Amino acid sequence: MKPKKKHNPFFNFFAITITISILIIVVGKITANFIDSLPSIQQLGNYTPNLSTKIYDKDNNLIAELFTERRALIPINEIPVDLQNAFIAIEDNDFFQHWGLSTKGTIRAFLRILLKGKLAEGGSTITQQLAKTIFLTREKTLIRKIKEALLTIQLEKNYSKDEILQFYINQIYFGSGAYGVQSAARIYFNKKAQDLSLTECATLAAIPKSPNYYNPFKNEKASLARRNLVLLRMKELGYITKKQEEEALATALPTKENAPKEETGHYFMEFLRIMLEPKYGTNILFKAGLSIYTTLDMQAQTAAEKSIEEALAKFDENKVKVFEKAKQESVKVQGALIAIDPKNGAIRAMVGGRNFKESQFNRALQAKRQPGSSFKPFVYLAAIEAGFTPATILNDEPIVFVCKGNSWNLISRDITTLETIAETVSEKDLIDTNKIWSPTNYSKKYRGPVTLRTALALSINTCTVETIIRITPAKVIEVARNLGISTPLTNSFSLALGSSDVTLQEMVSAFATFASGGVKTNPYIITKITDKDGKILEQNIPQQEEVLSSQSCFIITNMLKAVVEKGSGWYAKNLGRPCAGKTGTTNDSSDAWFIGYTPQLAAGVWVGYDDRSISLGERVYGGNIACPIWTQFMKESLDGKPVLDFTQPENIEWALIDPHTGLLALSKTPDAFLEAFIKGTTPTRYYNKIILDSERQDLSIEEEGF
Repeated sequence: MKPKKKHNPFFNFFAITITISILIIVVGKITANFIDSLPSIQQLGNYTPNLSTKIYDKDNNLIAELFTERRALIPINEIPVDLQNAFIAIEDNDFFQHWGLSTKGTIRAFLRILLKGKLAEGGSTITQQLAKTIFLTREKTLIRKIKEALLTIQLEKNYSKDEILQFYINQIYFGSGAYGVQSAARIYFNKKAQDLSLTECATLAAIPKSPNYYNPFKNEKASLARRNLVLLRMKELGYITKKQEEEALATALPTKENAPKEETGHYFMEFLRIMLEPKYGTNILFKAGLSIYTTLDMQAQTAAEKSIEEALAKFDENKVKVFEKAKQESVKVQGALIAIDPKNGAIRAMVGGRNFKESQFNRALQAKRQPGSSFKPFVYLAAIEAGFTPATILNDEPIVFVCKGNSWNLISRDITTLETIAETVSEKDLIDTNKIWSPTNYSKKYRGPVTLRTALALSINTCTVETIIRITPAKVIEVARNLGISTPLTNSFSLALGSSDVTLQEMVSAFATFASGGVKTNPYIITKITDKDGKILEQNIPQQEEVLSSQSCFIITNMLKAVVEKGSGWYAKNLGRPCAGKTGTTNDSSDAWFIGYTPQLAAGVWVGYDDRSISLGERVYGGNIACPIWTQFMKESLDGKPVLDFTQPENIEWALIDPHTGLLALSKTPDAFLEAFIKGTTPTRYYNKIILDSERQDLSIEEEGF
């Protein structure tokens, strides 16, 4: 047997020392590289979590939010002490004593690993939870836990306990879409965080451990048990007294969301998003905590949505039998409404359709439809501007045009000639609307000579066509453009009857100019936008331009008041306050309109089917479908506001006119004339003519298409 070699002790010591040194160097290098790969803790100083953008109405009430995470930041001095203590009691009662890592918690975590052979959650300090939430993922790996520990130590080194607690309470998820305590306070209690009671603080502190399981809206029993545990731990740690605990325990949990739900104004909000997203970008708009102050009047918006849905739901019920009889699939009728403040152009209400979830197409802004007779005020305004007066006589007679080349030529206004027109025009051309055009009145009746005022009040088609012939379509287009109608308009006589497509928004904006006394204002929906620190990013001042004389506006308004008092807009008399407006119905009743205004508000309603080939019905027109919706909307939106009449400008003279001749009947104001009649000093025949004419108008209410 060979003798064993003796090992040199010095050599052994040297080898061990070298090995340990190499290991230390390697581990150090690995650790250094590992630390270098960690996120920079210094970023937390400039760190801003995703903040929701808040949208306010005209009265600065919060009405909606845009967010990926619904959150608002608040400083530590606005976070209730009870809430701070509640989190410390239930999550980390040694928070102010440890250096980031809990010795007890760390030992428990390693024991779980040894016993179960896998990582498990639990035992993390508030600082560890913050490190994980902000800088890391939720994966359960040893590498992630090591990173978490290293980041935690750095957080404790660089930030105070108050700062860490502030970051934590503003960052964590509370369920129901709420990130951070401010949003949670609003969702669960409809309060600001600083106004939370002890019970409410305990309820919120109970949620983040498992936001779905401990959510009081979803699991009341589990939420109650954990809230009570929070209160018990607070009492044990001396944060509250026994009496405070007992009082808090007796308080019920919230069972449904208390914050106002964003159930109104969806089309308005979507229009807002479409405007701002290209300008600010998605990240800024949804995550940067902007505050957007809008022109929306929630009283008007609620009234708009209610009036549209109630009327059209009833219309659908009555229409079902019509579809069944025609063996067609039932289709929901659509509607739109927009309201504008004539003083400054602020959009106060917007309904783009009946159900935003079903259709995001905004019919108040995007739909281009024929306005029918609601376009006529522009024709008569052009006539007033050209020297006509409300007493100008027009002839309500049959009228026929023949197309020759690229132009329409008037060939007859005489009934006897019309009977022999077939002798000069081929039978084929007689039925071709591209060759022969004979605008008729809705009733197929003709009244003979009528005043301009009566022609507008009764929406007489032949008189409107006569007017545009006398002043030319170009003049009407010029007036419409001046008022803000920007869609293409046909330079033809049919323009008088609303044959060119327009949008509801531009029609209402144009009528708002009448209400303002001739001052056109570009419609807008944003008053200002501020960043999270309150710095103003943009502020909108109404862009106004005087485009009409106040006298012309007053004359048109007075004529449009007659539409309500004696004409097709008769239903609007139910508003119970001075108003002016015009109905409109297109051929085959595919579109029904009413555009009207008071001194405080201009609004328009459109009703129709998205498929233009579907008719609203033979006896459905703007006066009996759109006008009632408008009237109900205006009643509710103006409720509580003063009853005002339109202001008469200077240089307006009143004269009594014989409605049959257009000639001066008596040079006195209506009040003076009535007073004279009562005293018996006024010729009875003049008074009788006006009364009889008014009665005839009331019996001849019409809604004209083209």
